[in-house]
Amino acid sequence: MNDIIIEDVSLNVSDGTSMAAFVARPKDFDKHPGIFIFQEAFGVNAHIRDVTKRFAREGFIAIAPELFHRTAHGFEGDYNDFNSTRVHIQALTNEGLIADINAINDWIHNNTKLLYDEVASIGFCMGGRVSFLANTTVKLKAAVSFYGGGITAILDRVPSIQAPQLMFWGGLDQHIDEGQINSVTAALKVNDKVYTNVVISNAGHAFFCDARSSYNQIAAKQAWALVLEFLNSYVSKK
Repeated sequence: MNDIIIEDVSLNVSDGTSMAAFVARPKDFDKHPGIFIFQEAFGVNAHIRDVTKRFAREGFIAIAPELFHRTAHGFEGDYNDFNSTRVHIQALTNEGLIADINAINDWIHNNTKLLYDEVASIGFCMGGRVSFLANTTVKLKAAVSFYGGGITAILDRVPSIQAPQLMFWGGLDQHIDEGQINSVTAALKVNDKVYTNVVISNAGHAFFCDARSSYNQIAAKQAWALVLEFLNSYVSKK
């Protein structure tokens, strides 16, 4: 499916803020499942927009919200300057993110092209944590988290998870150690949640992002295939 439509939309959040989002969807008259695309710390940049379009070509209504909308509308950071993102990351709160998640959930369920209740989420790095949080906040059919740093801080919410959760980690990740990964999987296991945990031994942090020096082409290709299979197992397209 190569014909897609892209657009920028603005969503009203319950705290009175306005959140921009990048949307891509198939260019046809059919109904499709939806997917939330949660950004890295570097904003809804060219890479995240590309991922959003990739999902549209796979038959999803994909929406990538600007999670830094309270501090930096339109922010696109430099991969070589992580410090420039810190002030925006530090300004995020669970309460604000939950409000954002509810806003995009309302938007997608009001989209006349959506297949009823067929919604998933995916996120990368910081967004991996937000995708996990979304799975505890709204009704999803599946959720995916790539190297979601900080998930250990929200493990008290695991009992609220409703959908199967897929997680990717890099075995060479210098930011997320084995202890953190084990804490996440233990919380999911003790709460009897459905999950798939993948550690790619020779990949580092952000291995999926082809705009970064840490990109691992083989790992990214394998992960993408598994993401699509995981989503196809739980999310209906008809």
